[in-house]
Amino acid sequence: MLHKTKGIVLNYLKYGESSIIVKVFTEEFGMQSYIVNSVRSSKAKSRIALFQPLTLLDMVVYYREQTSLHRIKEMKCIVPFTSIPFEFRKSGIALFMTEVLLKTVKGEEQSLPLFEFLQESVLLLDRLQENYSNFHLQFLLQLSSFLGFAPGTAEELYEQVHPGGNISGFAADEKEALEAILQQGFNTSIRLGAEQRKHILRNILQFYRLHVDNFGELKSLSVLQEVMS
Repeated sequence: MLHKTKGIVLNYLKYGESSIIVKVFTEEFGMQSYIVNSVRSSKAKSRIALFQPLTLLDMVVYYREQTSLHRIKEMKCIVPFTSIPFEFRKSGIALFMTEVLLKTVKGEEQSLPLFEFLQESVLLLDRLQENYSNFHLQFLLQLSSFLGFAPGTAEELYEQVHPGGNISGFAADEKEALEAILQQGFNTSIRLGAEQRKHILRNILQFYRLHVDNFGELKSLSVLQEVMS
């Protein structure tokens, strides 16, 4: 049965000689996998650009319950990116965001608030020209609220990551910065040095590991830290 839905592309895998299997978080059906044929052929090079990380799509899809692999009948880009694919820092953030989403958003249930948050986050990342050095930190903390384990305060996060009150590495300026990240919007200017940003990120990722089964290590982390240093 045909349905219309918006979707956010997360990644794709090569399948056969010219096809791909693309993972998309959709507005109507949650996380879904679609097979797209002949998209890697020489005649279809322009279509593969539609499946770059975080691309926002309008789709007409075939959907059947109890089926793990679906097909797309029609698709078009909702808003072409102006900066994410062309700025290496934003591309690094985008890869990091997609890997986090693949590890945390597992279900196929509809979640309109989560979809709207992700769509707004992607559009904002593409639009921002400055003050996005901490975007990935703010994204992780805001995403955790949709996943059901957001910390209320910076101290609460560190107490979980460092049980038993062993938070000696939690400097006052770091606590203040993390509190600001928790409370303020994406494009807020919060001054952090590269090492301070890395330390806060390590603690937030450890916080995720405490709450998300099999969260593990992120392959995109080294790339992110290099481009954001």
